[in-house]
Amino acid sequence: MSSLIISGDTSGAITISAPNIAGSNTLTLPLGTDTLVGKATTDTLTNKTLTNPTITGNAAVSANTTTGNLSVSGATSLAATTVTGNLSVTANTTSGNLSVTGATALTGNLTVTANTTTGNLTVSSSLNYGGVLLTNAVTGTGKMVLDTSPTVNNPTVTNYVESVVAIGNSGTTQTLSLTNGTVQTVTMTGNCTFTMPTATAGKSFILITTQDGTGSRTAVFTSVKWPSGTAPTLTTTATTGVDILTFVANGTSWFGTYAQAFA
Repeated sequence: MSSLIISGDTSGAITISAPNIAGSNTLTLPLGTDTLVGKATTDTLTNKTLTNPTITGNAAVSANTTTGNLSVSGATSLAATTVTGNLSVTANTTSGNLSVTGATALTGNLTVTANTTTGNLTVSSSLNYGGVLLTNAVTGTGKMVLDTSPTVNNPTVTNYVESVVAIGNSGTTQTLSLTNGTVQTVTMTGNCTFTMPTATAGKSFILITTQDGTGSRTAVFTSVKWPSGTAPTLTTTATTGVDILTFVANGTSWFGTYAQAFA
């Protein structure tokens, strides 16, 4: 018998067909009253254990525990989920993002492969991974951003580089800003009055001045206290007259020191 036809109580019928293969196979039906899940139907699975599942497409995983490895492809939302094995997420489309909300614990490894520029990892609430607690982590591009103005205590920084700002020609007035860097260079093309930035406590910067082809340019700095109350006179040598001025603030004033006549 290749098929079994079961007629309905009023109309219609269900045909159960055996596959066209050699040999025999055993299909074990559940014990007790139950409903079979179809391949092409939409069903809800309750109290099921998935071992090393691969989920393709949009998947929402909520308040579940996976003891094996979880591999997800496509746009995925994980909420209050514990993965004891490895979590691997591949975002294959422009909208293929991984959103982790609620308390999510990963005992194994988290691997996120974003194949497009919009495949992002967003973490809300808290994530404890490898002993590092991330709370309300903000997103970044190519970097992890922990704080826009972090406080770092007693760090060891080796071979660091400060940002250099090339102001260009001074003209006769120039307003200094530390927005883009704390080492600044300027070519003195006129007798210039420099307006200092706000004297925020702990801020400091270096200004390197170079005379133009004419030379003998002067500089005046607003709201700066100099050693013995005497402001420097810039080196006057045309083209090669280079001075280095260093400033540090205490929250009220800028304090300036200088080294001159570099050749």
